Amino acid sequence: MATAVSVRDLRKSFGGVRAVDGATWGARAGQITAVLGPNGAGKTTTIECLEGLQRPDAGTVEVLGVDPWGAGPQHRARVGVMLQEGGLPTTSRAVPLLRHLAALYAAPVEPDELVTRLGIDAFARTTVRRMSGGQRQRVALAAALLPRPDVLFLDEPTAGLDPHARLDVWDLVRSETARGACVVVTTHSFEEAERLADHVVILAAGTVVADGPLDQVRAGRTLEDVYFELTAQATR
Repeated sequence: MATAVSVRDLRKSFGGVRAVDGATWGARAGQITAVLGPNGAGKTTTIECLEGLQRPDAGTVEVLGVDPWGAGPQHRARVGVMLQEGGLPTTSRAVPLLRHLAALYAAPVEPDELVTRLGIDAFARTTVRRMSGGQRQRVALAAALLPRPDVLFLDEPTAGLDPHARLDVWDLVRSETARGACVVVTTHSFEEAERLADHVVILAAGTVVADGPLDQVRAGRTLEDVYFELTAQATR
């Protein structure tokens, strides 16, 4: 399994605040990598650098061997991005929006397939601004899946979803790795990480405090226990 996402000695500050302080980790094709950490740990900043939305102050990030900050459209078409909030035009309805986005790619997933699998047809006539948080999450996930991406970044993909919808999303995410994609999921849910992840990265105070296969990181304990021990040590 090739390394699809690489973060090496990443540093990023905002004013006098160091959001990421020398983080190094990677994610492989055909695997789900869960990135966990408390608020302010640097998760979002790191992922935004990988998505080309932020430019590192120092260090390097690569997605499919390319610096995402200067990546061209062909590279960007190979990367799916699901933001936790925003990114969808608020006056659009789900199905026309997904069909429009699909037309931008050479060989997209059939939008109606995603509409059915994610239950979007139940609110197909609702505009984005009137959707619930969970409904917007489903549309955002569908949009990220449309191009059949080689790398998929998902920020809190099941936030606001009911248990049944959460299971549907997990099944979809697993199907992406089955076809060889690299999936990077940021989450606050230990259950989600335990159920989905092949590989876990835990961040605290802008640094990596754990990085490895899920069973190796847990070392016979619960992921929750390991997480709280390591993040507490890093912030003392």
